[in-house]
Amino acid sequence: MAITLTEKAAQHVLNALAKRGKGVGLRVGVHSSGCSGLAYKLEYADEMAADDLQFVSNGVKVLVDPKSLPFINGTELDYVREGLNESFKFNNPNVKNECGCGESFGV
Repeated sequence: MAITLTEKAAQHVLNALAKRGKGVGLRVGVHSSGCSGLAYKLEYADEMAADDLQFVSNGVKVLVDPKSLPFINGTELDYVREGLNESFKFNNPNVKNECGCGESFGV
């Protein structure tokens, strides 16, 4: 069981944490949303919650709540540039369907 970051994603997170001047890592999870049922949550974590699961990938602590892990286990998080846009991209092997706009997914 693990969530991993590519080198590019890890470097982006490390740079952002350094710029913020605080934070222990990246919190990744899911919540109910959209037409396909689930959407990703992504935020910088300033502290670890008691029930967080912790993974370390390319020098970054990735924190996941236990309820989200079954939906995102095995996910690789990348940071990509497409034209003028830059964003995180979730490569989730559990996804069975996605909505047309790409904002939500189902497993």
